[in-house]
Amino acid sequence: MPQQSPLAQYRNALTQGEIVADAAQASAVEALQACFEALHSGRQVQGVYLWGPVGRGKTWLMDLFHRTLAVPAQRQHFHHFMAWVHQRLFQLSGTADPLAALAESLARDIRVLCFDELFVSDIGDAMLLGRLFQALFDEGVVIVATSNQPPEQLYSDGFNRQRFVPAITAMQRHMQVVQVAGGQDHRLHPGTPLQRYWVAEPGKDRALQHVFDRLSEDQPVSSAAVSIGTRRLEVLRRSGSVLWCHFDAVCAQPLAATDFMALCDQFATLLVEGVPCLSGTQRAGRIARGTEDGVEKVAAGDRHLPALAPKDDSVRRFIALVDECYDRRVALYLQAAVPLDQLYTEGYLAFPYQRTLSRLREMQLQRFPCTVNQP
Repeated sequence: MPQQSPLAQYRNALTQGEIVADAAQASAVEALQACFEALHSGRQVQGVYLWGPVGRGKTWLMDLFHRTLAVPAQRQHFHHFMAWVHQRLFQLSGTADPLAALAESLARDIRVLCFDELFVSDIGDAMLLGRLFQALFDEGVVIVATSNQPPEQLYSDGFNRQRFVPAITAMQRHMQVVQVAGGQDHRLHPGTPLQRYWVAEPGKDRALQHVFDRLSEDQPVSSAAVSIGTRRLEVLRRSGSVLWCHFDAVCAQPLAATDFMALCDQFATLLVEGVPCLSGTQRAGRIARGTEDGVEKVAAGDRHLPALAPKDDSVRRFIALVDECYDRRVALYLQAAVPLDQLYTEGYLAFPYQRTLSRLREMQLQRFPCTVNQP
C-alpha cells in the first residue's frame, strides 16, 4: 500500500492523535481507498458519495483523499462549481450541445472531481445536473462528493423535481454511497473559546467596534460603499482587510454565491451586525399554471412552491455567506438579536441550516483557523 494512500494517511492521523477512532469514518476510508487504488491501477473506477449529519468528518476525509491523488484532480465547494458551470454555459452559447462540450473540456483537464457540500435547492441547478453528471461520467470523470443527504433525498420537495431525477440515477449508478453517521460532531471537540458571536441590539454594544478598531489598526478607514459585481454594498466601516456592515446589506438584497465569493476575495474579516431572529412560520406558496419556467405546461391544477417562512430568502443568503467564510477561512463576527442556538429553528431551510449552525459553533473556537491574526 502506497505511503500516501488515504488509508495510510488516516491511520497516521489516528496514531498522531489528530483524530479519534470512529467506525463510520473507517468505513468511509475503505471506500475512498478502493477508489484510490482503482484510479492508480487503471481498473474500472466507481466514485464515492459520503453523506451524513454535520460535523462527522466528511469534508476532512474527502480532502485527505484529494491530497493523496497522483492523477489530475479538482476540489471545489459545490456552489463554486455550479457558478463556474453557469459561466461556462454562457460562454458556450451557440454550441450545439453546450453541456456535452463542457464535460468533454473538463475531462481533458482532470480525472477526478471532488465536490464538498452537495446540496440542491435551485431549480436551475436541478435542471442542469441530470445531463451534466451523466455527461461527466460518460467522459470518464470520477466524482467524489460529500453531502448531508443521501442522493434520493436531494431536492426532495423541490419545484419540478422530476427534472432532477436523472442526476440521482446517475449518481447511484456511478458512485458508491457511504453513510458517515458516527455519534459525535467532531467540530465540537474541546478547544479554547474565542467569541465571534454576541447578542445585542445594533448600536447598544461596542464589541464589533473594538474588533474593527483592532484589526484595522494602521489601515485607512472609510464608510464608502463597496462594489460587488453589479451591486453596491452599503457599509458601516471598512478598511483594507475588514468589512463591517448590517445584516440587511448582505442578506436582504439579492446577492448570489458569486457575490459572496467576491466579498471573501476582497476582505479577510467580515463583521455583520443586526442579525435578527431568522425563524418564522412557513406559508404555502403557489405559482400559476404553466409559468414556472416558461417551458412546461401543467396538465391539471396550479403548481405549488415550497412553503417558505418570511425570512427564508435572507436565510438562504446567510447560509451561503457562512459557507463561503468557512471554506475560505475568512473570520466572521456576528452581532445578533438572539443566542446562536435560537437564531433559526423554524422554516423551510431548517435542515441545511444545521450545517451552518455547526460551522458557526466551530468558529467560536480558537482552533478555527482564519486568514488573519485574531484578537
